[in-house]
Amino acid sequence: MINVVVAGAAGRMGSRIVNLIFRNPEMKLVGAIERDEHPYLGKDVGEICGTGKLGLEITSNLQFTLEKAQVLIEFTTPAATLGHLELCRREKKAMVIGTTGFQPEEITRIKEASSIIPCVMAPNMSVGVNVLFKIVKEIVGILGSSYDAEVIEIHHRGKKDAPSGTALRLGEILAASRGEDLQRVAIYGRKGLTGERKREEIGIHSLRGGDVVGDHIIVFAGEGERLEITHRAHSRDTFAHGALRAAKFVVTAPAGLYDMQDVLGLR
Repeated sequence: MINVVVAGAAGRMGSRIVNLIFRNPEMKLVGAIERDEHPYLGKDVGEICGTGKLGLEITSNLQFTLEKAQVLIEFTTPAATLGHLELCRREKKAMVIGTTGFQPEEITRIKEASSIIPCVMAPNMSVGVNVLFKIVKEIVGILGSSYDAEVIEIHHRGKKDAPSGTALRLGEILAASRGEDLQRVAIYGRKGLTGERKREEIGIHSLRGGDVVGDHIIVFAGEGERLEITHRAHSRDTFAHGALRAAKFVVTAPAGLYDMQDVLGLR
């Protein structure tokens, strides 16, 4: 039995993870965390997340709940995640980080902590998206740089960061596969008289609206033809299932920073 704490337990992703843990005979939910002053603090997490009463209150006290846990699953904000990271490092607890929107210096802090605790960090925990990451690299190897590459992502109106972590990861894969640095070649949308498209450019474009769970489209445009690869997430459960697979992996892993390619054996 794997004892799990979920941070962001009342959120879109956290509530689905709580539901799946409830139905998973190999896992037990031992803590449900939300931010200070959250309206659901003190409420039974099962009643909030739709499983029925679980006898476990939502709290902001991560340190207390970590004592009973083996792994923390984290879908919150960069600031909250970094605070939780310090507690997990001190208590020697594994982490699964699905939070996105980190700055480079914040990722460095996560890498430093992973020298002490095992940590899975991935912008997208869907099995399909991680297969996509793998095949995009292979496609670039076949097409080379003669095909222009663009990434389009669509998410619900409530998403706070843009571009999505998945779109950025796709951009990094495209750039690295061409021997480029994404920070040098990325173009985030276009406006005005931009001039002719440079061959090395990688366009990354964000759309927001409605309740879209998450669409990612990679366009390879060549002379006389265009190849498009699309992943559409129909339910947050696809990410939640991936997070539970990551939790099962990380509790037996040595200290280090892993991603879903490691979890799924795609390396």
